Amino acid sequence: MAPHDPEAHRGRFLSTLRLQYPDAVDAQDGGYRLLHPETGEYYTGDHRHLVATCRSIANFAAGAIADGPDWCLDAAEHGLEFLESAHRADGHDGGDSGSATHGYHLVVNADGEPVDRTRSAYGQAFVLLAYARAADAGVDGAESGLAATVDLLDERFHDGTGCLRSDCDPDWSEREPYRGQNANMHACEAYLAAYEATGDEEYLDRASGIASRITVDLAAETDGLLWEHYTADWEHDFAYNADEPRHQFRPPGYQPGHHVEWAKFCALLDRYGADVPAALTAEGGEGGEGGEDGWYGRAIELFDTAVDLGWTEGGFAYTVEADGEIIVGDRYGWTFAEGIGAAAALAERARDRGDEDAAARFTDRHRRFVGDVDAYRGPAGLWYEKLPAVGKTEIGDEVDTATPTPPEPPGVEPDYHPASAFFESWRSGRL
Repeated sequence: MAPHDPEAHRGRFLSTLRLQYPDAVDAQDGGYRLLHPETGEYYTGDHRHLVATCRSIANFAAGAIADGPDWCLDAAEHGLEFLESAHRADGHDGGDSGSATHGYHLVVNADGEPVDRTRSAYGQAFVLLAYARAADAGVDGAESGLAATVDLLDERFHDGTGCLRSDCDPDWSEREPYRGQNANMHACEAYLAAYEATGDEEYLDRASGIASRITVDLAAETDGLLWEHYTADWEHDFAYNADEPRHQFRPPGYQPGHHVEWAKFCALLDRYGADVPAALTAEGGEGGEGGEDGWYGRAIELFDTAVDLGWTEGGFAYTVEADGEIIVGDRYGWTFAEGIGAAAALAERARDRGDEDAAARFTDRHRRFVGDVDAYRGPAGLWYEKLPAVGKTEIGDEVDTATPTPPEPPGVEPDYHPASAFFESWRSGRL
């Protein structure tokens, strides 16, 4: 059992970053390199993915926020320079030179040459997260980058509903009439981080608006569950990718991992006193079992739903049907990490409210989750992408670690989810 000690979680967080530094920082060519969980060596190839760049910036900036070593800030500044010099598009590729609406290339090489010019809604959300964490850490120029990225999202991605539209070509034409909860979930995360960095209530309102739309309004049509895929008019598209159950980024079915991730963000909305939609109040009528408890109650619902529908031996199944029947049983490391962060945030909210039974329950869940993280670590200490599917069982049972899978380059997971989990465990434990 892992002790419930915020300083121990800070140590885990900084240790996660130390596994990345300095090897992941490419001092010669710029940006960051993906490291292999088995050897600790970097993958061959020079492609740099926007999401990986931004996640690494956010990781190291959070290290500075946690008063980590000086290299945390140095590594964040290094990544921010590459984000602006390599990923950010110039004038002929989508706007006037220097404009806030130019966008960012999804994949570039180490020299900053574009490999994939997609203007990804998911990727641009992580650009905002990177700037927000960097601003919170005190990186010079990051707050102006934060404001410019908010302008970019407003002008190029917001669709008039408070949420983001989908991926675009460099001329900003949409690639398909699609709306996805995933990009919007990470936009909510980024706006929350922007609020933490600046104290600007506008960003908190944006975060709560997205959360209300995805986890309350749209979820009301699926008995509180979170569907992933929608039409351009925000109608549930239950047939989307139905013939590709193992699609890595847009699979059909319900994702327990996204339920626990949203549970964490709803807990943060409760922590910061965000506006609560009517459906989550006693007066709202159908707020579910957490109807009188606002964002806190909704966070508990989402966490418990993820466990009820998707918990398998030592992790969450990737996708399930509404009745819990498993579609893809692979246990991704990011879903397990999000369970850690969500349990920590919920334990803090329960303590703050004097809800002793819930505080004990989520503290116990958090402790048990942390006790099983070694199953996801490779010999080099870095996390594998996923473990194979197993049958359902109870939390805390022995974990099957057979044939784990490392990520494929150009990779978007520089241990961002584990770092986020321990960062949240640290700061939630201190409150």
